[in-house]
This record gives sequence, structure tokens and C-alpha cells, in this order.
Amino acid sequence: MELKIKTDCSGINWQAIADSLKKVGMAYHEPKVHKRAFEASHTTVFIYEESRLIGFGRAISDGEYQGAIYDVAVLPEAQGKGIGKVIIQTILDQLPNCNIILYATPGMEGFYKKLGFGAMKTGMAMFTTPQATKKFTE
Repeated sequence: MELKIKTDCSGINWQAIADSLKKVGMAYHEPKVHKRAFEASHTTVFIYEESRLIGFGRAISDGEYQGAIYDVAVLPEAQGKGIGKVIIQTILDQLPNCNIILYATPGMEGFYKKLGFGAMKTGMAMFTTPQATKKFTE
């Protein structure tokens, strides 16, 4: 399997981003919303197998000492092949001196622990809907 790693937002099919997030059970929005979010991010990663988008992720950051990783997704049929690890490592390589927080889908904690992430004792969150608040907080 030969992968192509793309780190800029030019030529991205934003409908494919929304569809992929929906397919993996993550929060998704209209394509134009994803376009604005990714374009406003410090770091973006898109993984292609041939011409097919199979995974992606992004980070927001000040580029100096703090960063946050969001929207890491790998299509189900491409999972278990190290693609998620490539996405995370590509992002971390762009933020070498930063503390990193990660917004993860429930159930993926084990994957991120294998990559060196740990659960935070001080994490707090505020969500835009009561459903999200109930799903992601105690």
C-alpha cells in the first residue's frame, strides 16, 4: 500500500471530509464548515491511497507551546494499517515544542495511549448542545 501524505488544503474534496466523519461516527458539518475549520488550522494532514482520501486530521496551535488535535479520522476499511499513527506523527512533527491536547472519540482512548497520550486530570469542556454535553462529560 503506497500512501500519499498531503499537508495543505488545496484541492481537497470537502464533501469527502464530511462523509468520512459521518461514516466513522464522528461529528460532521456542511462541507464549507470543514473547509473553513481546516484552512484556519495550524497543521493539516490528508492521507491518500492512490487518489482516494482514506484519512485526515488537523491541529490548532500557537506554534510555540500549545496545540490541540482534532478531526482525526481513518475510513473503516483502512483502519488497522498504521494510517492513524501516520496522521498523528505528521501533526506532532509540525508542533515539536508544544504540549498537545487531543479531542478523541469515546472508545479510542487505547489507540491514543499507545501513541503516548494520557488522560488529563484537569480537562474541562463546554459544548454547543445538551446532547454533546451529555455524551462527552460526566
